Amino acid sequence: MAHDDKTDRMMVESLEWWGVPTLFRAPLATDPSEADIALIGVPHSSGNNTTLRDQHLGPRAVRDISANARRYHNGLGIMAWEAARVRDLGDVPLPEPADNERSIERISDFYRKVVSAGARPVSIGGDHGITGGIVQAIAGEGSPLGEKAALLHFDAHTDTYDELDHWLGARKSAANWASYLVTQGNVDAAKSVQIGMRGHPRSPGWLDRSFELGYDMITMDRYRKEGAAKVIETILERVGDTPLYITFDLDCLDATVAPGVSNLEAGSVGWTVDEVTEILRAMQGRNVLGGDVVCLMPTRDLPNKVTAMVAAAIMHDMVALIADGHVKRQQNG
Repeated sequence: MAHDDKTDRMMVESLEWWGVPTLFRAPLATDPSEADIALIGVPHSSGNNTTLRDQHLGPRAVRDISANARRYHNGLGIMAWEAARVRDLGDVPLPEPADNERSIERISDFYRKVVSAGARPVSIGGDHGITGGIVQAIAGEGSPLGEKAALLHFDAHTDTYDELDHWLGARKSAANWASYLVTQGNVDAAKSVQIGMRGHPRSPGWLDRSFELGYDMITMDRYRKEGAAKVIETILERVGDTPLYITFDLDCLDATVAPGVSNLEAGSVGWTVDEVTEILRAMQGRNVLGGDVVCLMPTRDLPNKVTAMVAAAIMHDMVALIADGHVKRQQNG
């Protein structure tokens, strides 16, 4: 019986256990100029420095399962893998993984080159400190963008805790990146929204610093009270046409949806996947610079790897948003 090589390949490429595991089965590239959308792993966990330090295993876990997530995006109506050059650029090399400050420098150096080459990054971490390293390289005065970015920050926590000199030894840490990106001039807080904060804080006034910096804050209580449509309207009005970076901490999801994450907030109900993707997909038409998904803890995931699968699903939404924008820019010349 004759075999159709093209059909055979199509069948096996969606199997996560077959072949070399790149992110979403995208071709592996070393030159960012070969990519419109750069998929990048950031195996970094010294920005958290709690006992939950296995976040550096997140990129490998998503590579292991993401072939099955290489699909048509039904919500945005796009096959991103055909609409743009999506490439896996591998992992940021971090040879001093226990040295947080040196690792943040290396992350920034890596992303500066990626964005200077014209690629838009979608990353899988890694603890939330990676967002500071990424955004300080790509936005702000003297950056490839040349201006401040707006930030859409999904999280159960604010990550603006800058009242301490360091977080368990890490200075540019997972606890304060959302603060120093504003004070350094990389993020315009007046155009930015933090969303999903919930749970019992360690002290009263835990939201105050974010408001002082200029962020709007949509807690889970506010989201439940106002509803998705009003919240989306608020985000779109605030962001406007400012270039947008999206960062997604998996702990904003309910613990039953994403159990394998660092810093679980199990004492109050978080989001479902449908709720967060409704908000993400409403960013269609905005100038999305890039995005990241962080705080995956494969060593605490269920045997079926459900949290890694959710991480891949959120990355797919980000890739589809950027691919949609790429197609529209091509059409408009």
